[in-house]
Amino acid sequence: MYGWFGLMLDASRMALEAQEVVALRLEKLAKGGPAAPAEALAMVAEKGAAMGEAWLAASAAMLKGGDVHRTTAAFLNPYRKRVRANRRRLSR
Repeated sequence: MYGWFGLMLDASRMALEAQEVVALRLEKLAKGGPAAPAEALAMVAEKGAAMGEAWLAASAAMLKGGDVHRTTAAFLNPYRKRVRANRRRLSR
């Protein structure tokens, strides 16, 4: 259903959005102010939470008998959601 091509497109989209998030975060950190330390902390803290969620999602997909495409998509989904949410939040 999903296929490698679909996964490649989703991963590419996420990579482009992640670059935008990095640029927006660097701008926020460079400006300083009270929001900068909170953003720096959030940058680090969200990585561990996303990784844990990704591993759980991939494990659940495998246990449900999902093929490699579904399992990989399940693994990427938590990262994709966070990148999109960060892009929306930071671009306001």
